[in-house]
Amino acid sequence: MSILVGENTRLIVQGITGQEGSFHARACKAYGTNLVAGVTPGRGGQVFDETVPVFDSMDEAVSKTGANTSLIFVPPPFAAEAIIEAVLSGVELVICITEGVPVMDTVRVVRFIEHRPVTLIGPNCPGLITPAARCKVGIMPGAIHMPGRMGLVSRSGTLTYEAVGQLTTLGIGQTTCVGVGGDPLVGTGFVDILRRFQNDPETEMVTLIGEIGGTMEQEAAEFIRTEMTKPVAALIAGATAPQGKRMGHAGAVITGEAATASAKTEALRQAGTRIIPSPAHIGVTVQAMMDEAGR
Repeated sequence: MSILVGENTRLIVQGITGQEGSFHARACKAYGTNLVAGVTPGRGGQVFDETVPVFDSMDEAVSKTGANTSLIFVPPPFAAEAIIEAVLSGVELVICITEGVPVMDTVRVVRFIEHRPVTLIGPNCPGLITPAARCKVGIMPGAIHMPGRMGLVSRSGTLTYEAVGQLTTLGIGQTTCVGVGGDPLVGTGFVDILRRFQNDPETEMVTLIGEIGGTMEQEAAEFIRTEMTKPVAALIAGATAPQGKRMGHAGAVITGEAATASAKTEALRQAGTRIIPSPAHIGVTVQAMMDEAGR
């Protein structure tokens, strides 16, 4: 099995005719994802990559193709409206890759979807991938992934790829890898993804990669302590970051003691996770944890 994406995914790419959208739509399709449509207002009637119809609106695209997932490559000023349009069309899963979405726009979107049957990943995220189903919905390099029993969730796209590269090199495959995004506010946090991994019978262990800023990691620690029965290895990036200075992601800024790497690491340690000491030690730490668990 997997979480969120897999064999039943029917994908629409919003912004499919733009440079970024077209490049990554082709990459998703080449990996094996069932790309059924694209949406670009004013470009309806065109055909992308010889087989994929382009529509003017999400409503039309969903009604004509039965799509259930949307991947968004829309400029920041228009990303919120694109998410809302996707939600209103009836898709179950929306992944917004766009970086630089105004925080207040994200606030409006999160409030809009609060009681609706939809999951939003992002914005400012790399997406997600299920190797066994050859389903990639995002910008991650598909070639480094391999099927297996490890679930992975991360705030950082680059560290996701680094983690997967190390795990795959050691023969540790993945069920699903999810990048939740690096903004101060995102649609889906660690807890929801951890809960899905906990409920997935094929995911035996989880690797979590957090970073400075916010309290998402403390919330994850509480869930791991009270509800998670599967082993978790965790890395917190940003141990040497100065207070008050943004480090890469919009959400990676220390604004109080709880936002520091040390506070997050200690919370996860007390929750029973195996702490990964540095990005260079992701693979070997996970492998040691698996050996001890007899997996």
